[in-house]
Amino acid sequence: MPKLDESLLVDLPPFSQLDRGQIREILDHAVSRRYDEGAAIFREGHDADRFFLLLDGYLRVVRATEGGEEIIVLHISPGQLFGIAKALARDTYPATAIAAAETIALSWPMSLWEKFTGEYPGFATESYRTLGKRLGEIQMTLTEMATQAVEKRVASAVLRMMNQSGRRTDEGIEIGFPVTRQNISDMTGTTLHTVSRLLSAWEKAGVVSSRRKHVVVTRPHELVLLSGAHG
Repeated sequence: MPKLDESLLVDLPPFSQLDRGQIREILDHAVSRRYDEGAAIFREGHDADRFFLLLDGYLRVVRATEGGEEIIVLHISPGQLFGIAKALARDTYPATAIAAAETIALSWPMSLWEKFTGEYPGFATESYRTLGKRLGEIQMTLTEMATQAVEKRVASAVLRMMNQSGRRTDEGIEIGFPVTRQNISDMTGTTLHTVSRLLSAWEKAGVVSSRRKHVVVTRPHELVLLSGAHG
């Protein structure tokens, strides 16, 4: 892959407080790789030997429960760091990262994490801010799964994906990466049958439209009402 121009990264959070010379220094240590949809970039529990920056595509972050089930706890958008186990004082990855669409990511040896955060304060500040926000999102998802009624959980999950990646179409707001009913089931601790029943009912009511791996929210306000977020 051609050498990246640092100007492409100046507006991304980890680099926004750095000058171009500093960004170039960081980029010179990076390796770029493309991942097919469905590929695992790394797996929960494996040695955390590299950390990453998502350039293009979307990621699903999957964690295993004590019972052995896998749940999707988070989606990651372009421009964000991920796999930063060192920031959590861990030597292994706390979750599995799976490409939700064709994805391009930069990566660096984990041994450079302390060098980057030590030498580039802006890099450290933005990275830890992102990490704090992400942990808050995971906690919110787990709380919803434990406390909310099924319909509210599913509506909240679809809304989160819409808000994170949605793009306007003639039909409504389309989620910007492939998503299946099984994915939504894995995000909400709900059976596939229940998710299918809810989406079918919402389609009949004109709230969403779905076809293979594509979901469009046709009436966002009604989905907000179903999620209980208006209260």
